[in-house]
Amino acid sequence: MKKITLLIYIISIQSFGQIYVGASTPVYVKNQVLFVKQDINLAANSNLYLRNLSQLVQGTTGTSTNVGTGIVSIYQEGTADNFDYNYWCSPVGINVAASGNQNFGITMLNRPTTSTASTPATILPLANYDGSANPLSIASRWIYKLTNANSYSQWVQVGTTTTIAPGEGFTMKGTSGSDAVDPEGTGIVNNPGTGAQRYDFRGKPNDGNITVTVGANNASTLTGNPYPSALHLNAFLLDPLNNACTGIAYFWEQDKTVNSHLIAAYRGGYATYSPGTLGSNGIYVPATFNSYNGDGSLNNVGTTFGLMRERKYAPIGQGFVIKGAADGTVTFRNSYRIFYKEGESLSHFEKPARNKTTAKSGETAKNEEAEASNDIPHIRINAIINNQFTRQLALAFLPEATDGIDKGIDALSMDNNFPNDAFFLLEGKNYVIQGINFDITKQIPLTVKAAANTTLKFYIPEVINFDPSQNIFLYDAADGSFHNIKTGNYEVTIPQGVYPDRFKITFTNKGLGTSEETKNNFFIMQDNAARSLKASNPDLIQFKSFHLYDISGKTVRSKKNLGAEENYSFSTSGLSSGVYIATFLTAENKKISQKVIISNAGN
Repeated sequence: MKKITLLIYIISIQSFGQIYVGASTPVYVKNQVLFVKQDINLAANSNLYLRNLSQLVQGTTGTSTNVGTGIVSIYQEGTADNFDYNYWCSPVGINVAASGNQNFGITMLNRPTTSTASTPATILPLANYDGSANPLSIASRWIYKLTNANSYSQWVQVGTTTTIAPGEGFTMKGTSGSDAVDPEGTGIVNNPGTGAQRYDFRGKPNDGNITVTVGANNASTLTGNPYPSALHLNAFLLDPLNNACTGIAYFWEQDKTVNSHLIAAYRGGYATYSPGTLGSNGIYVPATFNSYNGDGSLNNVGTTFGLMRERKYAPIGQGFVIKGAADGTVTFRNSYRIFYKEGESLSHFEKPARNKTTAKSGETAKNEEAEASNDIPHIRINAIINNQFTRQLALAFLPEATDGIDKGIDALSMDNNFPNDAFFLLEGKNYVIQGINFDITKQIPLTVKAAANTTLKFYIPEVINFDPSQNIFLYDAADGSFHNIKTGNYEVTIPQGVYPDRFKITFTNKGLGTSEETKNNFFIMQDNAARSLKASNPDLIQFKSFHLYDISGKTVRSKKNLGAEENYSFSTSGLSSGVYIATFLTAENKKISQKVIISNAGN
């Protein structure tokens, strides 16, 4: 075991097998990573300071063997507004002598006074609503956690207790006032009066496997990065060992111009992060801000949407929500830890922006350019609803994506109670991110719903890492029209109802379902006397499916696994007279479509 015998300033990357920190030999790490292959022994009254964005990474496999009653000290900043929540996850626990990770509570938070000294925060009782910056005081009223929840009522108030387990997330509001102390000498003070509030987390550093319970049926659990280093979020979400969750992370965002503790005044919502693939930069869809009733239930009107943030590497202390795909657990592992500085291109804490990095070098700029090449090809689709709020969706193009629900790609909406909304409908649920394997012949249904007459405006604000010459249309089955929403917008007013088949994203305007390749020796006809639609297939083409759509785009007849038959017949009895579209899908995913006129006397 290597023993540190002097006050050591680590200013370059250092790697140790093990570290022992004595009471008279504090270790100060400045602007670097400290990598320890195994455990850390923190003697009584010892200190390990991580400063200027330094991080601690450990290589332990299995459970933590860190021991000792000394402390690691690490800074993180949350919102300075005492009306707004941050979602947190502590990188430290109680500094008891026994090995292993320990619980956390807000009584362990401190106000930095110098680069090595801090004073404990004052913890206000539940009756107090507002915290302050100097002296640092925290309103315990707003400390909550959430595990396997399906409703607002299942949030659990933690308050002043030390019952937040390793890997459990918690909510905390910010502070008012200001604090001009600059403990690191970087020009960044504890609290400038607006923006961010600095906290000093002091305790035993979390390490090794950290397990969190999740529940089936998309139950929500608040968790986060549990380590004193950055977390490769893609690695955590996509690990097959963590299949008990859906592979999607959700981040709380709040309208910081609303200064009220009343739930009815809140404007906020959940942004959605889909990792897609391990090496990609993922896809982030900002929140649509909701308003709330006094009991915490959703109001009827959204307002706007939040900021764009990169989420591939979760910074120290960042909390987020995951959803369960099954009853079970997910596990954080040291293999997901990485040294990636907060404030660089792919790591941002949910708070007002502060310049936490130095000027970018030429090498850093090159790295960021290389990182941009890892963007998942996708398009963003904005639906402006009644000129009140914007619902943003993302359609991703991945060769590994299926037309069904794929873990870590397709993202369920956390905000799905708007009376007027737009979304991808997959297996009966609302999704804000959908992944597909690109095919120019595909049509992707875009479901909309309206509680009353509603005006919708569709357009594409951004195309990322995708063929810039590719046209993108919105098809409206009500009149069979195509609208290039990449170069303009399409505005339409719809009556009350839910429309799962009326609107479709397409990549060609050659007609609904018409392939670039035509099949001339296939004939579709409507026999109104026999009340049946018939198709002749003399070449015995292999077909996957048949769909018959009404003029609104709704499927009224369908059949799968048609095979290769010389003739097909489908009953049209009971259908209203009018124009319909018959579509056959071949085994090669080519679509053959034709308009037919159904006339059923007496219907």
